[in-house]
Amino acid sequence: MNHTFHPLTQDQAEQIAFEWRYEGEYAFYNMDADEEDLASFLDAKERGETTFAILESGELIGFVTLQFESTDTVSIGLGMRPDLTGHGNGNRFLTSILNWIEATYGTRTVRLAVATFNKRAIRLYESLDFIPEETFVQETNGGVYPFLSMKRLQKPPPNI
Repeated sequence: MNHTFHPLTQDQAEQIAFEWRYEGEYAFYNMDADEEDLASFLDAKERGETTFAILESGELIGFVTLQFESTDTVSIGLGMRPDLTGHGNGNRFLTSILNWIEATYGTRTVRLAVATFNKRAIRLYESLDFIPEETFVQETNGGVYPFLSMKRLQKPPPNI
């Protein structure tokens, strides 16, 4: 099945913010874990036209937020519905995002940041050719946490 991408609606933002609950250490990613992040995510003006719902068969399965650094480089933030995580869905989910970004924007470099405790996500990113750049600390969720920035250079199309 193919994923489709549409601007995130207010109803979808509220569904993600208030209904998506991650378990255990991944509760770190619950939207209400950080009041500022929650307020930003729920504010349609702040989301602008850079946060997209990811649908499969019309059902909300994830989201991606884009922040363009240049015409070639975009930083992304993403989330997959909690009941879909940890079951081998990440590769197809992230590949779909990367393919959509390339097809829609022609972007060559994709960057992201991941909490360093999230070894599961880091393994996924590395399996899709993201390389570590640097570790940094960020204030969020009422504390200061280490994050790893990673980047992936899109492969240019083959010459025919």
